[in-house]
Amino acid sequence: MELRKLLEGVEIRKISRETLKEIEGIAYHSKQIRKGFLFAAIRGMEADGHQFVEEAIKKGAEAVVLEEEQEVSNRTMILVPNSRQALAKISSNFYGDPSSRVRLIGVTGTNGKTTTTYLIESIFKKAGYAVGVIGTINYRFGQKRTSAPNTTPESLDLQRILWEMFREGTSHVIMEVSSHGLNLDRVFGCQFDGVVFTNFTSEHLDYHKTLEQYFESKKKLFSDYLVKSRKERRFAVTNLDDPGGEEMVQGMDLPVIRYGLSPSCDITADQVVSSFEGLSCKIRTPKGDISVRSKLVGNFNLYNILAAVSVGMGMDIPLEIIKEGVEGLEGVSGRFEKVGNQKGIHVIVDYAHTHDALERALLGLRTILESGSPNSGKVITVFGCGGDRDRTKRPLMGGVAGKYSDLAILTSDNPRTEDPLAILDEVEKGLKSLSLKEWRPDEIRLWRSRRGYLKVPDRREAIRIAIQLAQPLDAVLIAGKGHEDYQVIGKKKFPFDDRVEAKKALEEK
Repeated sequence: MELRKLLEGVEIRKISRETLKEIEGIAYHSKQIRKGFLFAAIRGMEADGHQFVEEAIKKGAEAVVLEEEQEVSNRTMILVPNSRQALAKISSNFYGDPSSRVRLIGVTGTNGKTTTTYLIESIFKKAGYAVGVIGTINYRFGQKRTSAPNTTPESLDLQRILWEMFREGTSHVIMEVSSHGLNLDRVFGCQFDGVVFTNFTSEHLDYHKTLEQYFESKKKLFSDYLVKSRKERRFAVTNLDDPGGEEMVQGMDLPVIRYGLSPSCDITADQVVSSFEGLSCKIRTPKGDISVRSKLVGNFNLYNILAAVSVGMGMDIPLEIIKEGVEGLEGVSGRFEKVGNQKGIHVIVDYAHTHDALERALLGLRTILESGSPNSGKVITVFGCGGDRDRTKRPLMGGVAGKYSDLAILTSDNPRTEDPLAILDEVEKGLKSLSLKEWRPDEIRLWRSRRGYLKVPDRREAIRIAIQLAQPLDAVLIAGKGHEDYQVIGKKKFPFDDRVEAKKALEEK
């Protein structure tokens, strides 16, 4: 595409040299530059693209987008106030504004995004739509599946994926929109038809620094992107039971669908029954009621179902189709996923890696156990916290695990470049605050006599011990990694899957 057409709609401070030249491609990483490309210098988490301008030119870049002016020999230099926003707009231009050519639904919130997108996908498919999904587990459409390095891709990658989806006949796209993606302008210029807020709790404070900044990042999906979208029939969906739910849509002059369990919600539910086979409930909507039996386990999933039903309503999908979509979803990888066995033990793998998500998972587990039998089993929780991430949540997660578990086994998650034992010490503060007994390995067989915790840094061994200690009717929750099939130690990834390790341990029992 001709450079001047690529730059349409981009805020520019200064241009040096010609803009009539043809641009063959775009890159924000100097190693991906080819002859005739445009290079956008953006600031990343670990490196600043402005340091690689010379390398990009040597590799054949014909034009360079910069926030900081510097000498660019014999190439077109475009100086902009925000190179991330410029990259997003240039990418959208290059790929023909693909978000305007599909129906685009964005889902944001601390927890529940992935399951909500799966539910919406199932409803859309039952409605006969060709659906694409961009999220934490993968990016998928048609028969294509691509692993997801980021929940929300960088803007250039996002626009390319949207273009590929449109080119292959996708009509509706559902996207998890993370706070990082919003703060880093990855969805800048995307034209949303509808957006969803699931919930808000403390997370990512290593990046956002304060809860207020974290909340404002998420709110941009509503106040900036939905409000400014060029789509005609826009709508917002929000969780009215969450303290931030109403604030998220405050002042919006667009249709808002409010869901939750309080009577004032537009979409609500009652007659809820929860078991290890799933959820059943009656969902009440302005267009009538539907009885639903979902295979999703845990009361917390009721909110994800209500969010998805709200989107279906916003898209004018008939209630019967919405019901079929909810009931048609078999489950979500690593989200309260059951590990089948013949031992009579309930083994659950879940992605819960915030204190709020862990609390929801454990409360859901206890509700099912206690409703099933007066002599309900014990709860063993295997969990840890990731390294090089928000440290403020570590004692909070320890406290939640200690409060709702009969035995909490503290182990490694993805320690990354941190000392695993140092992470465990920080998590342990939350357990110690509850005055729980710390069991020694040589006395752990007595754990049923008193609530407490055990530290086992090796995650594989922690899972094995949990399952060895469990008896029929007990529940073992393995939390934190969910669908991940790797463990990050240092800067290397090693094969590791909680579900695989749990199956091995069950076979050995």
